[in-house]
Order: sequence, then structure tokens, then C-alpha cells
Amino acid sequence: MYVFIHCRLRDSLEIIPQSSVIGAEVRGLDLSVGLEQATFDQLNRAFLDHQILFFRDQQLTARQYNDFAERFGSLKDYLFADGMDDFPHITEIVKTETETEGFGSFWHSDSAYTQRPPKITMLYARQVPPRGGDTLFADMYSLYDDLSAGLKAALAPLRAINSASGVPRDEDIYEVVKSKNSAKSDQFAIHPVIRRHDETGRNALYVNGIHTLGFEGLTRAESLPMLEYLYQRVTRPEYSFRLRWQADTLALWDNRCTQHYALNDYHGYRRVMHRIIVEGPIPQ
Repeated sequence: MYVFIHCRLRDSLEIIPQSSVIGAEVRGLDLSVGLEQATFDQLNRAFLDHQILFFRDQQLTARQYNDFAERFGSLKDYLFADGMDDFPHITEIVKTETETEGFGSFWHSDSAYTQRPPKITMLYARQVPPRGGDTLFADMYSLYDDLSAGLKAALAPLRAINSASGVPRDEDIYEVVKSKNSAKSDQFAIHPVIRRHDETGRNALYVNGIHTLGFEGLTRAESLPMLEYLYQRVTRPEYSFRLRWQADTLALWDNRCTQHYALNDYHGYRRVMHRIIVEGPIPQ
């Protein structure tokens, strides 16, 4: 079991846990300045412990943001949007004053329909509404740990089909997505339902309500009762942390063991976020 405390890294760096299971604020660090390797190593350890880190009042150029992200690994293109002209791995996510649709307004882990989903997603707030627009995060380690031994045993051998587009019909899911895999919206990947984290070795639930169609070898109708039970558990408050954005806040989360939900409750206001994803391993 992990025990999280308010602690200092080096002399001025503070890691302040935000809940009993997930999330921490980092204070005393200017990300516009290149980090010494020892500082980065400690920061990365805190990231693995807390799954989500956020930093307030960061004044970053696109280059500085991009360079910080590259410390964690190779950057990955987002399948459904182009990046900035000079920084193709930075995707600008904008909701205008007249738009009502939100980006990511459902519980999910990012790009589970790809063979190598991101290990890290970063979001940098350039412009935020005066209220609303928070992001909820859920800890998939703790959710898995709290499952009964019988349910863990039942889920352990299962693999889930994850797709960028839904298949609402009650038929063999794999045959449907395999025959459609020709366009971006038809991308799919099959991953373990219980994912072992490649760095921490901990197990986490790895299915989500927007991308997971069902279990390999079962129809969607046969898969849904178990999936819906698991999705309901994702929303339980004891697994969650709520990030309230401010301008110049940078957050990064571990996409291998968390889910998130972007609240779409700020109609009439403009919101501009810059997103970077770091490529991850094939889920095991």
C-alpha cells in the first residue's frame, strides 16, 4: 500500500497530495528552466506514485512545453487533429463562446483504440472560463484493488476490443471492427482488461465506457452487464480527484492507470488548452 504525505523534493520543491489515492500539486518548480536529471528523476517518481501532477503559474513557450514533455519519452501525434505548425505534437483544443460540444466529456482513457496508447497526456491551460471546465480523474489501481477475488479471477484472462467508433449491434464485435479498419474513425485495438503497469508493476482496470466495445469472443450484449458494473465503479468519489483549472496550469496524468472526464459546464465562455501525448508501450 502506498502512503502519501506532504513532502519536499530537494530544498524548494513540494509535492502536495490532493486526495487519499490520486493527484498531487507540485510547487516550487519553474518548468521554463531545464530540469537537472536528479530533479527530473524525483519528479517522475512522484508522478508514478500520484498518477497526476499539476503545476500552477507556469509561463511556458511552445518550445519549453514541448521540451518538458520530451523528457518523459517520444511524443505521439493525435489521430483526430493536426498539431501546431511549428510544433506538430502540440494540439490546440478550443471551445468558443458559441459552441456547446465539449472535448472529452465522458469517462475514458486516451486513445485506447491504438496499439500503443499514450503513457502520459499533458494539458496546458492557455485560456480558461471564469468558472466551470474542471476535469475529474479516477484511480484505476484502487478500483482494481477493491474488486473481489472472484471478479479479479474472472477478468484476468479477458481481452477487450477498443474502437474509435461504436458498434451498437449485437454481433461478433471483432469481425465488425476488423472489416471496417480503413479510416481513422474505424481504428481499433485489443488490450487486456486488467493491465499491468510497465513501470510500477501494479494492476489497473483498463476498459472505458466510450472506447471499449466488449470482450473478445463475446457479443456486445453479452459483454455489457459486466462492463456497465465496472463503469459505475469508475464514477465512485473515493477513487477520484477534481482539478480546477487556472490559466497557466499544466497537468500531466498517467494514461495507463487513470481515467478522466472533462466537465462541459461553461457554455458562453472561451477555453483554450494545449495538449501533448507521450507514446506508451503495448498494454500487457
